[in-house]
Amino acid sequence: MELTRGAVLRGTAVGTGVFVLFGIVTGLVPNPLYVRMVPRTPTDYAFLTLTSVLAAAYVIQRSTLPECDGDACAYAGAVGGFLAVGCPTCNALLLALFSSSALMTYLDPLRPLFGVLAVALLGGVIVQRHRRLAD
Repeated sequence: MELTRGAVLRGTAVGTGVFVLFGIVTGLVPNPLYVRMVPRTPTDYAFLTLTSVLAAAYVIQRSTLPECDGDACAYAGAVGGFLAVGCPTCNALLLALFSSSALMTYLDPLRPLFGVLAVALLGGVIVQRHRRLAD
């Protein structure tokens, strides 16, 4: 695995993009377009940062490899990271499927679990590929 400038630039762009996009869409980055209905917590910011950094590391690693196994786990990790930091009552799709009280009762307490799973998926793919390359 040879680290190139292009791989680092792509990874930095993806990591920054994930942080900004997820942060604005979920209201963790205050903006005039969206008002978050659930209070922000330090855990939200930790999962947002970890998801962004791991997405960047994944893209850097992926850019230097010819095979693409593990992409599904990385995408699932990104979705899990989004669910971990998102406002459950602000998601129109979830509100259409479930009531706001059900979302606050059942989904909101699971958000940290989504974050842990997201970090584990992204980190696991990165570590697995690194071990395979080392062998």
